[in-house]
Amino acid sequence: MRITCNYNNGNAILKLSGRMDTTASAQAKNEIDDLLKDCGNIESLTCDAGELEYISSSGLRVLLALAKTYKNLKITELTPQVYRIFEMTGFTKIMTVEKGLRRLSVDGCEEIGRGGVGVVYRINEDTIIKVFREDTSIEEVNTEIMMAKEAFVLGMPTAISFDMVKVGNQYGLVYELLNADTLSQCVNREPGKIDHYAKLYANLFRQLHDIHVKPDGKIPSAMIMMKEAIRKIGKYFNENQINLLMHIADSIPPGDCLMHGDLQTKNAMVQGDELMLIDMGEVGYGHPIIDLSYSYSPMMTLVGDYQHIVGMTKEQANIMWNKMIHYYFEGESEEIIQHRIQQIDVAACIRNFTWMSLSDSFPQDLLDSCRKQFYNRVESRKEHILEVCKTFNDWII
Repeated sequence: MRITCNYNNGNAILKLSGRMDTTASAQAKNEIDDLLKDCGNIESLTCDAGELEYISSSGLRVLLALAKTYKNLKITELTPQVYRIFEMTGFTKIMTVEKGLRRLSVDGCEEIGRGGVGVVYRINEDTIIKVFREDTSIEEVNTEIMMAKEAFVLGMPTAISFDMVKVGNQYGLVYELLNADTLSQCVNREPGKIDHYAKLYANLFRQLHDIHVKPDGKIPSAMIMMKEAIRKIGKYFNENQINLLMHIADSIPPGDCLMHGDLQTKNAMVQGDELMLIDMGEVGYGHPIIDLSYSYSPMMTLVGDYQHIVGMTKEQANIMWNKMIHYYFEGESEEIIQHRIQQIDVAACIRNFTWMSLSDSFPQDLLDSCRKQFYNRVESRKEHILEVCKTFNDWII
């Protein structure tokens, strides 16, 4: 067999090729030891096994010895046949082992959705792919797959991925959605039916919020995720500003309703006359005000390119959301609906800025713009916000 080593800034990559059978294993161990001795300080070790044709129990013991020495060892790009050996022997439970993934290109594909964690493209009329941002780990992708399955079982109308792939250096999830368009595309194509689509949109929210989640299950608390995101943006805002956002969060009553966490119109696909959700990375449970405020933020208060981010004009997005919320609270008085919108608007102050938790650095001009927006949207309305927070408890679910 052949073994090569590439070392760069603390990261060592061993490329394994050929058959690591009983005869080759002893020689492979000595060769690996010699190659790693020539490296500097090794912070992480990856074994690229994409060209490994076979591995014996002796070969597995060589890798087990490496795992004991290098705690961050990963075995990657395994063929299905070799992966099965690792799986059958239990090695997938004691070390990080990753299958090799099919590779796809999105060159020339239509972009149909964009969020903080990735971009959704249409590959063909039957298939879409979500491409995660470049720093997303395979563990994070697997978590999204698990959340989608858990939410589906609970009753959330969501597409389930049937394949994990690589797009360049990024992970992707492939979904089959037959002849489906985003809700934004439908509104753009048939603006005269915006009232109809707003009703479908409202019914989707109500369908989710009628599902109650057990707090000891796999679906995470939206409140915990929200507060963690607030803490993460502490690097961009001062202590008083962060405390004000945390006060809003602390004022939100507890809840156990299932929520999507980013239900703007580009994340809802229309199949026939039904809506199917995509982009399941923020699924959680909590009070409905969280889910509604997380859609209010991009649909009503976005500063930027509405057409690119939301998929429709600002005027369309505002009309769509206002119609939706009236259908959501159908049967309530206009006074109550306006009161709920006021509460949602205050809760949305959190989402207006916690999207920044998805990155560790931003250009200075963007930071300056966000700090100016914080003053205009939050600090300048502090007294109003604090008064509205006192009313959150009257929203009983």
